[in-house]
Amino acid sequence: MASTRESDERRTRIREVRRRLAQEGPPWTRDREADFETVTVPEGDCDQLRDLLISEGVQTIVEVGLAYASSALAIGEALVTVNAPHPRHIIIDPFQQRDWSNVGWDLLRSAGLDSITSLILAPSSIALPQLLTEGLVTDAAFVDGSHRFHEVFVDLYFLRKIVRPGGLIVMDDAGAPSVEAAVRYYEQNLGWAMIPGAFADGTLTAVAGDVPAEPATRCKAMRLPDPPFEPPFEAFHAF
Repeated sequence: MASTRESDERRTRIREVRRRLAQEGPPWTRDREADFETVTVPEGDCDQLRDLLISEGVQTIVEVGLAYASSALAIGEALVTVNAPHPRHIIIDPFQQRDWSNVGWDLLRSAGLDSITSLILAPSSIALPQLLTEGLVTDAAFVDGSHRFHEVFVDLYFLRKIVRPGGLIVMDDAGAPSVEAAVRYYEQNLGWAMIPGAFADGTLTAVAGDVPAEPATRCKAMRLPDPPFEPPFEAFHAF
């Protein structure tokens, strides 16, 4: 556990990297128009993610997707603020090196977060079961990887076994049809519950492409049941 002075210095360093990223953008982007603005989690949502993790006293977290590291930096700031003896942030992104030229990882290093963060360059469908086999237990997860339904569903399947009972799973782009459908299964069949008020001031997006619907917050925080349970074989609620 760092001293108060050390923790304050680390937090200041992280906040400066976050500020520069939000105001100036990353030092490198993919050759796509407005890629950073399109891909990254908005600064306000990252602030709310940070505050939620701090309020929960999160000490260990697994994140799916790194890209430009906006959310990862916010998570790192939360871990430093909680100031637990052994904070741990595991990030899974098979494309960070190949497609993103390590820009997100370099930003985390510049913020001094590589000492508490590890990066796994493998698909989440491979990395998550391996982490489960190793006995990893975390307080929370942040999911912003593939948005294909089957891949989101598989991420959540393994994360419910990795995140401790009563822990948090936070989804980005929760209004995307594929993401919304995957989360809805776990809500209706496995007792996941949306945390009221989380991301209440967050970025608004269309709900699952439903034009007449009121826009919903971009990020969604779910609490896992405590204790966890498996439904009977014959019990199934269509989603």
